[in-house]
Amino acid sequence: METKNIMIVGVGGQGSLLASKLLGHLLLSQGYDVKVSEVHGMSQRGGSVVTYVRYGDKVYSPVIDLGEADYIVSFEILEAARWLPYLKKGGVIVTNTQQIDPMPVITGAAEYPAGLVEKMTAAGAKVDALDCLALAEQAGSAKAVNIVLLGRLSHYFDAPEEAWQSSLEAIVPAKFLEMNKKAFALGKAAGAI
Repeated sequence: METKNIMIVGVGGQGSLLASKLLGHLLLSQGYDVKVSEVHGMSQRGGSVVTYVRYGDKVYSPVIDLGEADYIVSFEILEAARWLPYLKKGGVIVTNTQQIDPMPVITGAAEYPAGLVEKMTAAGAKVDALDCLALAEQAGSAKAVNIVLLGRLSHYFDAPEEAWQSSLEAIVPAKFLEMNKKAFALGKAAGAI
């Protein structure tokens, strides 16, 4: 199998590290060679953060270059647009529709761009956009956006439901497990692909 590439992008503090660990665990359990990069970016300061997950028969590097990502999983809609050049032709963006104002918007130096889903679609991307924050809150915590996104992403994998559940059980702390299982289920069940 050729190597597949997933980028997890967002803003610091949104749980991208947990999401990449869970995805790495799932893919290893399915027999793939997996490389997960460290988190890159200003993760402590609300800045842009990216993690790479690569899997296949044999993966030699954890880095994804421009035009190589099969999937971009985005915690925030502007981050999805920012990383769009990394998506390969025919790739999929699974994104939360939440908007988190970057510093230039907060200071009034810029305006938050409008119509981002439409712009990414016009650029040739398949965009699967979902209000993950509302679903995470429904599951019990706004912090579960990452797991809602993975529930949504699960539609694009042939891994069995039990494998996702056992990865959740292995990676998520026990006291948050039921809430995260609910978040995953809500993400998986939401809307049509």
